[in-house]
Amino acid sequence: MRYLLIVIAVLCAGCGEKAKDRLDETEEGLVTTYYFIRHAEKDRNTNDDPELIPQGELRAQFWAEYFEDIHLDAIYSTDYNRTKQTAAPTARAKGITVQLYNPDHMYDAAFQQNTKGKSVLIVGHSNTTPTFVNIVIGQKTYGFIDDAENGMLYTVTVKEGEKPQVAVEKIGMEQIL
Repeated sequence: MRYLLIVIAVLCAGCGEKAKDRLDETEEGLVTTYYFIRHAEKDRNTNDDPELIPQGELRAQFWAEYFEDIHLDAIYSTDYNRTKQTAAPTARAKGITVQLYNPDHMYDAAFQQNTKGKSVLIVGHSNTTPTFVNIVIGQKTYGFIDDAENGMLYTVTVKEGEKPQVAVEKIGMEQIL
């Protein structure tokens, strides 16, 4: 019995070293991935804080299915009905509470610290989404999204010590239906 306890103790000590090694490797190659999307199709017959129209609800559900096999640690949205409604199906499917962000304070030190090393979905607008991407990559590359376009996905991968990488995908309604 005493020998069995010694063997277990040695194995546990070895496991602790392996976990430490993996942690160091993770810290050296820390990767943060941001998925930026614009809100889905909104009701254009109102000017204050429009809701999604049925087509927008379909797109919001599409995003939930799109991200089904993609790990997300957090979901952020501006404080508008259309962005929160776009984020909601994905948040429900992932069991994540949507956090609000202020588009006047995008990618500040607190946001960077809170998302470092994580995989994050960010739902914004035709102006805030490309602006946010530009801030993360440190250069003005992407202009505002056309008001009729709701299917842009910008995937920004930030690896410590390297230039951020961006992949842009346009998902039309024909791909959703």
